[in-house]
Amino acid sequence: MSSTTIYPARRIITMNAHQPFASHVAVRDGRVLGVGSLAELEGWGPYTLDRSFESLVLLPGFVEGHSHAYEGGVWKFPYVGFFDRRSPDGAVSPGLKNIEAVVSRLRDIERGMTDAGQPLLAWGFDPIYFGGRRMNAADLDQVSTTRPVLVIHSNFHVLNVNSPVLAKAGIDHSTNVHGIVKDSAGKPTGELQEIAAKYMAYRASGIDLAGVLSDEEAVWRFARVAQLSGVTTATDLHNELPESTVAGYRRASASEDFPIRLLPAFGAIALPVDEGVRKLKALMQHNNDRLRFGLVKIVTDGSIQGLSARMRWPGYYNGLPNGVWNTGPDDIDRLLQAYHDAGFQVHIHTNGDEASEVALDAVERALARTPRRDHRHTLQHCQMADAAQFRRMAALGMCVNLFANHLFYWGDIHYSQTLGPERANRMDACATALRTGVPFAIHCDAPVTPIGPLFTAWCAVNRLTASGRTLGESEQIAPADALRAVTLGAAQTLKLDDEIGSIEVGKRADFAVLHEDPLEVPPTALKDVRVWGTVLGGRVFEAPAA
Repeated sequence: MSSTTIYPARRIITMNAHQPFASHVAVRDGRVLGVGSLAELEGWGPYTLDRSFESLVLLPGFVEGHSHAYEGGVWKFPYVGFFDRRSPDGAVSPGLKNIEAVVSRLRDIERGMTDAGQPLLAWGFDPIYFGGRRMNAADLDQVSTTRPVLVIHSNFHVLNVNSPVLAKAGIDHSTNVHGIVKDSAGKPTGELQEIAAKYMAYRASGIDLAGVLSDEEAVWRFARVAQLSGVTTATDLHNELPESTVAGYRRASASEDFPIRLLPAFGAIALPVDEGVRKLKALMQHNNDRLRFGLVKIVTDGSIQGLSARMRWPGYYNGLPNGVWNTGPDDIDRLLQAYHDAGFQVHIHTNGDEASEVALDAVERALARTPRRDHRHTLQHCQMADAAQFRRMAALGMCVNLFANHLFYWGDIHYSQTLGPERANRMDACATALRTGVPFAIHCDAPVTPIGPLFTAWCAVNRLTASGRTLGESEQIAPADALRAVTLGAAQTLKLDDEIGSIEVGKRADFAVLHEDPLEVPPTALKDVRVWGTVLGGRVFEAPAA
């Protein structure tokens, strides 16, 4: 008989409605054997009593339902964001508060580069805070007029480049590609919005972002950062899945020391549909306990603060033009129908409310053509959806994963510039999801914002912006609901709630181990609860002391 270990804890918050709290959990063969008191668990036979968590609090391992493994790879490149940011090795990169500071930082880096042909790529840039001033090619020409210089915005939807990149990519006044921003005279400014425009620059500069994850160490860095935040399951929610990246995933996850379960999502536009379906089915043959293929991602519009989201009337509060379709309405219909018919769960990026409407229409049509129970197609971000759209989601059997971290990082900007007060106060509407019965999760979208489910829960509970404004009290949710959204709720949006997301008999023994009880601290202190470590399939991963 396999051995049994019983762990006592200060409190176990199970996320199981039939038994919400307990004092002990029994683990056998990497699964939960039983939950309750010691006397109730002793009936399972001989056991080892492990008191490692006796003074600590156990929750189901956190599930990050919308993140990107680039979080482990982008730190190869300099960070030039507005907010201070801690790297996986613990170093803090200070926030840069204007374009001049960004240019100065890049100029210092460029002076230290020895290979004259190597491009300089930086990330995290956030011009929305700079009073309307947008970076242009002339700014980056101050860094170099010979070396390609590329700066990825924090939203990863927009890119700024210098003149050498425009020249290499053949981008000029005559280039007619949606997303190439031009000035009043028709000259490209150096700002490139969304996939088609950005990838002209990447290709011309010899940059392969997908190749970042072929480095096995990048996958490990992502996993370690997630684990330190109490995460036991994380997504890489958009990847073309080239062979080199898949090999990196497989090598990393083959190790018993790999601390998370990783779920990559295949980017639906990467291949013709028939090839994509075959590729994904072949990849699923490699699924194991720590690596799970099978998700599909469709990216519709862009970013609200990147000014590329697709909005219904009346559009942007500051009067700017509507955003960019990465995948247009007709192609959304075609792709969704094909992957729906093939039996896959589809996650659909929608930031603006027009994008959400188009996605809902596509799901409705797909279900009319091919009825399918428990599909759980999920709108991701879905930041501007109104109550009527949530009611449609419920009627269609859909899920939603809301970008709660946005409330803190960009809530003030949305209130004053992009959405206006009324729409900003109802964005990322967790309470509406609860009221309408839509299964929901909340997320970080790392590396757009840092991985930290307790911070994400804090955002949904308090809805505080960086300036301290409460953004829509009517959409605040209780701490218990927020914690469910980063555990069982997120598992439900991934169709894994039969395996993870709660601590109950038969499920995987995946736990987040906390120093403080998140249901006992004041709601404003939820983000400050400390993570002791995690348990993955019964294996303990203690976080290094801070």
